[in-house]
Amino acid sequence: MNSDSDLSIAGDILEVQHLLQPARPHPSTVAEFAGLARAVAADRAHWAPLVRYDTTTRWYHRLRTVPRGIGPGGAGELPLGYELWLLSWVPGQGSGRHDHGLSSGVLTVLEGELTEHTERGTHTLRPGAQRVFAPGYVHEVVNDSLEGAVSLHIYCPGLTDMPMHTAQCSPATQNPVTA
Repeated sequence: MNSDSDLSIAGDILEVQHLLQPARPHPSTVAEFAGLARAVAADRAHWAPLVRYDTTTRWYHRLRTVPRGIGPGGAGELPLGYELWLLSWVPGQGSGRHDHGLSSGVLTVLEGELTEHTERGTHTLRPGAQRVFAPGYVHEVVNDSLEGAVSLHIYCPGLTDMPMHTAQCSPATQNPVTA
């Protein structure tokens, strides 16, 4: 090995504990919220027993609510305030075109397949797929498959408003399930 390499100078980066950042108690960046969603997704034993499929209405379950922190503190020390929601989707169920008010979010598919429609196009979302969105992001999510699906949604701040939008496509191209 070249004696001037970074590894020979610094050693194994995984063994240099002082260079590693400690995990924050609460996410405060988009990447940290996406990481939280991946961690929850990986803990199937926690969320899978909670899932219910309902053919008459969309099923959802609030997994966690973290209120906004109050008081002094540095960045990342106090929670921004966020919620985690678990949703199930039977074949044909959809959200309708909507945004999330003042909330930003992360949508992660845990099981099955979902289709997201936006003004930029249509995206097929399979397990592990994540969509990150800011306030005002308009989309529609639909289970176009023949199997049930499960998704995790994180909203920051917690979801207080979900304005619905009318479809902007011609009647001949509207999805009969969501029209």
